[in-house]
Amino acid sequence: MAESSTRTVERALSLLAIVCDQGSATLGHCARAADLPASTALRLLRTLEGSGFVRKDDDGNYRPGSRIIQLGAQSLSNESLVSLSRESMEALVAETGESVYLSVEGHGGTAIYIAMIEGTHSVRHTNWVGRTIPLSESAAGRVLHNDVPAAGYVVVERGIEADVTAIAAPIRSETKVVAALSLVIPSYRVAEHDIDRYGHQLALAAEVVSSGLGRSTISA
Repeated sequence: MAESSTRTVERALSLLAIVCDQGSATLGHCARAADLPASTALRLLRTLEGSGFVRKDDDGNYRPGSRIIQLGAQSLSNESLVSLSRESMEALVAETGESVYLSVEGHGGTAIYIAMIEGTHSVRHTNWVGRTIPLSESAAGRVLHNDVPAAGYVVVERGIEADVTAIAAPIRSETKVVAALSLVIPSYRVAEHDIDRYGHQLALAAEVVSSGLGRSTISA
């Protein structure tokens, strides 16, 4: 029984690795790459899907799920993500005077703040480290879903909080978005030209952090 259970875990982990390596894989590809019958691969992939480790897209392909992305980001945060981001976050505070957050995807359609550098203004956003916010209503959430326009940053006014404007940019490891870097600003203090300037600074800072995770394309 122990050997059978171990073998099942090994097969499931092999399928998970294949999906993560490919980014998107069909059932047939997964079965062939893992040297498994399609029925066995399907059963194991459904188990992984039910646990959030993989997800099935509209085309029927399997992709890394929110749980594996979250665990990967948490591992990065424990080892290097927060420390890699700190210098860029401190520089953003020095340039803008506004509070800067680092967030990753959490459970159940949420993002979770894992680090923050407070702004220098007397009126500034309070520390929300450890709190979760809905992905659907936040700038960080849109970034974590890779819904980023060509400008390289997302702006959400009066999203989670009625009097707050958030600007967020993606941090990537290779091609995957693993975190979001955000400026959280009282809306009364933000003019249109501020948004453009802050967004550009934020996107550059996020690219610097991304380069430390293996992404070397830093915008000019």
